[in-house]
Amino acid sequence: MDSQMIQVHTGSRETVQDITGECAEFARSASGGGDGLLHVFVPHATAGVALIELGSGSDSDLLAALADLLPADDRWRHAHGSRGHGRSHVLPAFVAPYATVPVLGGRLALGTWQSIALVDVNTDNPDRRVRLSFLAG
Repeated sequence: MDSQMIQVHTGSRETVQDITGECAEFARSASGGGDGLLHVFVPHATAGVALIELGSGSDSDLLAALADLLPADDRWRHAHGSRGHGRSHVLPAFVAPYATVPVLGGRLALGTWQSIALVDVNTDNPDRRVRLSFLAG
């Protein structure tokens, strides 16, 4: 298995950040043009990975849905950090911290409109690590 850690700067705002390019480059290089599986994992307790259409408003819709589902208020028992920080620790139960994508001929086998995105509503941590792992088929 080939594995690599990438750094993603998410900044101080909630974000759905496209990491498809980095994933595609890693899959191309690690696969040597062959087939296998790309596993994307964010080793943080407050972020997730989504396969989603980006740039059409879906990313904003996802953040709005998460704000409705997990409000940034004082209801959370996990209460350190910024207001509503506890919701960030619940996020991975709804947006998993991983995704696995087939790689065929060195290319990600995503659907036409699918992208790989890091979902981060934790404004206390502006820098994230994402582990990319390739398992040859």
